Amino acid sequence: MPVKTTFRENVSIALQSIAGNRLRTSLTALIIAIGIMALVGILTAVEGIKQYTTDAFSSLGANSFTIQNRGSGIRFGGGRRKVYPAIRYDQAARFRDKFKLPSTIAINLNVSSQAVAKYASNKTNPNVSITGSNENYVQTNGYKIALGRNFSDAELEHGANVVIIGEEVKDKLFKKEDPINKSIFVGSNKFRVIGVFAPKGSSAGFGGDRLCLIPILKAKQITTVANPSFSIAVMVNGPGSLDLTTGEATSLFRNIRSLNVAAPDNFEIVRSDSIQQQLSGQITGMTIAGFGIGIITLLGAAIGLMNIMLVSVTERTREIGVRKAIGATPGVIRKQFLIEAVVICIIGGIGGMILGMAIGNLIAVSISGKFVIPWLWLFSAFALCTFIGLASGFYPAKKASNLDPVEALRYE
Repeated sequence: MPVKTTFRENVSIALQSIAGNRLRTSLTALIIAIGIMALVGILTAVEGIKQYTTDAFSSLGANSFTIQNRGSGIRFGGGRRKVYPAIRYDQAARFRDKFKLPSTIAINLNVSSQAVAKYASNKTNPNVSITGSNENYVQTNGYKIALGRNFSDAELEHGANVVIIGEEVKDKLFKKEDPINKSIFVGSNKFRVIGVFAPKGSSAGFGGDRLCLIPILKAKQITTVANPSFSIAVMVNGPGSLDLTTGEATSLFRNIRSLNVAAPDNFEIVRSDSIQQQLSGQITGMTIAGFGIGIITLLGAAIGLMNIMLVSVTERTREIGVRKAIGATPGVIRKQFLIEAVVICIIGGIGGMILGMAIGNLIAVSISGKFVIPWLWLFSAFALCTFIGLASGFYPAKKASNLDPVEALRYE
């Protein structure tokens, strides 16, 4: 008489079989765990970086753009770069004075991105950025001053030796000491600290907390570049169309640069939202690549699981014969092996998800990303584990259910 078993009984039998073959189960689960760890780890790291870049650029606002020397922005891919005339300070100043739309404008000059800051016996790594600007830099670049103050009009007018430092610079040089009005060396120049920026992070990899901001005229004095190129950051005040505003800015700056009607722009306007779109495109590519790598790894794990389940069927041939002899139907045998494969996959998958999330977040945080719990990818990984268990266990389960009970009982 055929014997029917409930789902709970099938799970119980599968767990008993798993417990009786711990070494084989552990090795099989490890294969699945490695595959899931690779998938979840890569996608967690990408998700952390994605959320960080989104937050970082959202602080700049939707109505901001930068005028800079053409070809000096973020570049993806290779190719020879054409050299265009530098944007001079007098050109940037004329734009600031003549741009009539309501806006906040900062003129910037990057002096160095590999400077060393020193205070007493403490010093930073050679990765400090020295940037010259005016009092509007804080607003146009999404910074906040946590300690001290911004530049005064007198300091900007005379190019005073004052500096506003980033959070990381403060932590390296002053530990728990108050940095305000202390004198530090940045490169070979001495400055008095008047302010400290609130933590910002390394937006798009540019070291936002390793910044030393000095007056723009002081930056002109200490730069080692013979013909430096300035940039102009513009934050539009009000709800006006950014397309209209950038069009007005382009027309004005072409006039300042004395370009005739037929000449192409020898400068570029980079909108904050376009930078984010570029980075989002790169992150999407990373996500697809990470998903592909994870799937390939899991495909190998699925093949390994199927082979081990086939070995299990061979080892348990006599057991299958006994069960069939006492009334177990092919469907019961098939369900038992399928459930066993799925349970092994879920055990390995849970371990892989935990390890993958931990490793992915370590990678993301180490490159200034955010700590995230990627619920979508975790649920997807769990569903994938179930599918892999069913797919890998189907053929071994079918083979087990088709065994002839008489031949199976003779098997030694």
